[in-house]
Amino acid sequence: MKRVIIVRHAKTISYNYDNDIERELTDRGEEDAEMISLELKKSNISADLIISSPAKRAKQTVEIYAGTLDYPKKSIRFEKKLYSGKSPENFLNMLRELEDEKNTVFVFGHNPSVYYYMNYLLRDFTDDVPTCSTVGIDFDVDSWENIKERSGIMGLRLIPDMFR
Repeated sequence: MKRVIIVRHAKTISYNYDNDIERELTDRGEEDAEMISLELKKSNISADLIISSPAKRAKQTVEIYAGTLDYPKKSIRFEKKLYSGKSPENFLNMLRELEDEKNTVFVFGHNPSVYYYMNYLLRDFTDDVPTCSTVGIDFDVDSWENIKERSGIMGLRLIPDMFR
């Protein structure tokens, strides 16, 4: 089985759109990322690989998750196109190129792209994707190159409002 866990960055400041890539998390965003990452840890979920958008808010979110999940921050892979808007087809191709020894891969990004990725990979996805949404998609394959669109099954969905 292969699992991709797609995370929308946590809540960010609602200004500085002229320098969007530098927008930072709010205090609530930091708290939400800590809360959701702790829930993952309680469920014994760990990362074999973490890939993230290079935007500041995504970096801050991924660093909180990595710290909680004991993933080495220096091993986080930053993918510029996760910020600028990788198409769902290109996202699937990125997953298909992953090393097969990696079974659980986290990907941190932005809306609307993360919604499109979830919708493209899952058989039936119509849920909202609020900030810090964390959705695990399971594929019944032994190799990443064998995953196909709309073949994933939702293995987990965590959003901050579930824990308030």
